[in-house]
Amino acid sequence: MMEVEDTSLGFTNRLLNVVAPVTIFVTVAVTSPVLLVWRGVKQLANRPLDMRDKVVVVTGASSGIGMHISYQYAGLGSRLALVARREEKLDAVAEECRRRGAPDVLTVPADLGTQDGCREAVEQAAKHYGRLDCVVLNAGVAHIYKFEEVQETEGFRSIMDVNFWGYVFCAKYALKHLRQTGGQLVVNDSIAEFVPEPNLSIYNASKAAVSQFFETLRLEAGPGIPITIFQPGVVKSEMTDGKVILADGRWSSAEEGRELRKEPGFGLFPVLPTPALAKAAVAAARRKTMRAVIPSWYKSMLFLRLFSPELFMASLSWLFRGDRTPAKAAQDKMGGGFKAPSDADMREGGYRKSEE
Repeated sequence: MMEVEDTSLGFTNRLLNVVAPVTIFVTVAVTSPVLLVWRGVKQLANRPLDMRDKVVVVTGASSGIGMHISYQYAGLGSRLALVARREEKLDAVAEECRRRGAPDVLTVPADLGTQDGCREAVEQAAKHYGRLDCVVLNAGVAHIYKFEEVQETEGFRSIMDVNFWGYVFCAKYALKHLRQTGGQLVVNDSIAEFVPEPNLSIYNASKAAVSQFFETLRLEAGPGIPITIFQPGVVKSEMTDGKVILADGRWSSAEEGRELRKEPGFGLFPVLPTPALAKAAVAAARRKTMRAVIPSWYKSMLFLRLFSPELFMASLSWLFRGDRTPAKAAQDKMGGGFKAPSDADMREGGYRKSEE
C-alpha cells in the first residue's frame, strides 16, 4: 500500500512540474493587462495617508536613513518617538524634527539588539502618546569581511540581533497597539535581499530573513495592519561611510573605514542621497505600497536573477571579483564610486577625525 501511495505522489508531482508553470504563465499573461489598469486606477484614487498628529515610531533614528525618515514625518506634522542607542544624537535629531514641524517628539534611548530594549522602546512610546499609528523598523548594522576570514563568530549574532530579531520583537510588541488604530508597519529591508554582494554574507542573510518574515506576517495579520517593505539600493549612511563590523569582531575605526571604501566592489553603484530615499520610502508608506525598490532600476537585477540566474551570478562575479575589475575602474573614473568621507561626514557618522 505504501508503494502505491509513493508512486501516486511521485506521479502527481511530476505532473505538476509540467502543468503548474504553464498554468501560472498563462494566468499572468491573461491577467497582467487588467492588473496594470487596476494598479493605475488604484494609484490615482488612493490618496496618501494624512500623517498630521499621527504617532510614528522610528527605530535607528539617530543618523542616516532613520534620521531623514524622521525629518519627513516631522514635516508632515506627525508626533514622533525616536529610538536609538545614542542619546546625544537622538536629542539633536529631535530638535531638528521640532523645527521642521513635529508637534511632539519623544526620544527613547534603547538597545534594539535585545528583546527587552525592543519592548521598552515600544511601550514607552505607547505610554507617552496613548496610541501608535505607524512603526518604522530601520535600525541596522553591517560588516565587511569574507565569511572564511571571520575570526570572531559571536559577531554573527549581534548582526542578526539588530537586523532581524530587533525587527521581529519590535513588531511583536507593536502589533496590539497598531491593531487598535489600524496603524501600519514600515520596514527597511535592502536590495541585499536579492543581490548577494560579497563580503556581506550575514548582512545579506539578515535582510532575506526580514523580507520573508514580514511577507508572512502580512498574510497572518491581514489588511487590518498594512505593511510596507522598502528596499534601498546604495544609500549614503554610516554603513557606506565604512562604519562596519570587521572579521575580528571589532567596529572599524575611521582610518579602517576609509580603507574599506577602496576595496574592490565597495562603491560600484551610484549612491542615492539619504533625503531622496527617505522621501520615497515615506511616500510609499503613505500610499500603503506593499513593496518598494528604491531606486526602481534595481528591479532589473531581480528580473535578471529570476529569468537568467546564470547570467546574474556571472555578472556579479565580474563586478566584485578581483583586485581591479573593469566595472570598478569605470566607476572610479566617472566619479560614481564612494569617496573618502569629509570631516562633516565623519562627524555625522559618529567618528573621530584621525588626528584626534
